[in-house]
Amino acid sequence: MAHAPLEPGEGGLTFRLYALVTSDEDARLCRDIPEAQCREQPRSFVHQVVAQALSKTGDGLADSKVVLPWLLGAVGAPLFLVGLLVPIRESLALLPQVIVGGVIRRFPRRKGFWVASSLVEGLCVILMGLLPLAGLRGAPAGWTIIALLLAFSLARGVASIAAKDTLGKTVSKGRRGRVSGYAATASGIVTSAVGLYLALAPAATRPDGLLMAILMAAGLLWLLAAASFWMIPEHPGATDGGRGLGDLVRDQVLLLARDRELQKFLAARTLMLSTALVGPVYVSLAQRDTGLTLDGLGWLVIASGLAGAVSSAVWGTLSDRSSRLTMAAAAALAGLLGLAVTAALVLAPGLTHSIAFYAGALFILGIAHAGVRIGRKTHVVDLAGGDRKAEYVALSNTLIGVLLLLTGALTGALLAWGLEAGLALLSVLALLGAAMALTMRHVQD
Repeated sequence: MAHAPLEPGEGGLTFRLYALVTSDEDARLCRDIPEAQCREQPRSFVHQVVAQALSKTGDGLADSKVVLPWLLGAVGAPLFLVGLLVPIRESLALLPQVIVGGVIRRFPRRKGFWVASSLVEGLCVILMGLLPLAGLRGAPAGWTIIALLLAFSLARGVASIAAKDTLGKTVSKGRRGRVSGYAATASGIVTSAVGLYLALAPAATRPDGLLMAILMAAGLLWLLAAASFWMIPEHPGATDGGRGLGDLVRDQVLLLARDRELQKFLAARTLMLSTALVGPVYVSLAQRDTGLTLDGLGWLVIASGLAGAVSSAVWGTLSDRSSRLTMAAAAALAGLLGLAVTAALVLAPGLTHSIAFYAGALFILGIAHAGVRIGRKTHVVDLAGGDRKAEYVALSNTLIGVLLLLTGALTGALLAWGLEAGLALLSVLALLGAAMALTMRHVQD
């Protein structure tokens, strides 16, 4: 346990903000980071919360499940390109990480990788917003958006590794979950405000080019996030993990084979992919049962954004106490919700012909998915220990990227049997994930 007392003259704005949001009796008490880095923990904490809040808000405003499909439609792109958005956005952000993790470990400071990646992400989204102004239409515009999303997703994969490794080096165990929690709360509030505008503003009062403006604003947020992250006072770390690709793959396979706790975590996380895949099922059910309009879509955006805003900080605090119980509780909530909605669809279909019903369901699902996401991020960082966080995160994310493709294909096949069947199966998978999480070791000691 490192403990670096305050010196005269210290205690600026970042330290006061840090002490306020963490409620620590001694904000410089550290558990698993060096004393030199411990002294900088208040600045590191605040700058990472700001950077994550900005980037998460950008994610919400450029959502591949909602905003980008609208953009493809606005430029007259072929309809089949809409089906490529989510797989590219999610899987390509995960698949390269086993290689990226080894490369990042060759550098004593890793924040620069996140900064560079964030700049690429922001520029890609800004260019998407500018496409209509460039006069591109139809298939050329659609494929340009897909190419920009591909570059965005690869940069996102690099940023994911660098963010978790920098977090593990600069913020002590017991506080890391709150970084994601507070950031998600802030981004949820902003995203909800945008959804509220879409839901309530009369169509005649919405300015021309609103979608383009939203995308360019989202890109600007990533650029501001890069500036905040660059201000993190990161001290040099170990560089004993940089290896060639062959050695890297061999060592990753060996790591997975000998680490039973990592196997349990990956099994639980795979089953909990259902909490992400089930969201579009609820949207499809709402479209089928309510004849969803643009105003209704705004209410769904509000519900999703508010869920993160009201729950993420709580999940972050809980995950700092027990990340495995946080994952289990959140996944169980998603599973029970799905079974309840399935029962309503079969036994009380009259309840399901209201947008309020599905907005409520998405709100609860958003709360559950936020808990799964924050809990598993905290768990893998605390599970790694020492200076191997990038390696653990890279391995888990790469495997999950492959499994996401397979699970997504299976889900698509099941949905062909009916939305109710797909919802029921994904709900059962979430409950199995909760059960698997309970078998994992407590890693917050």
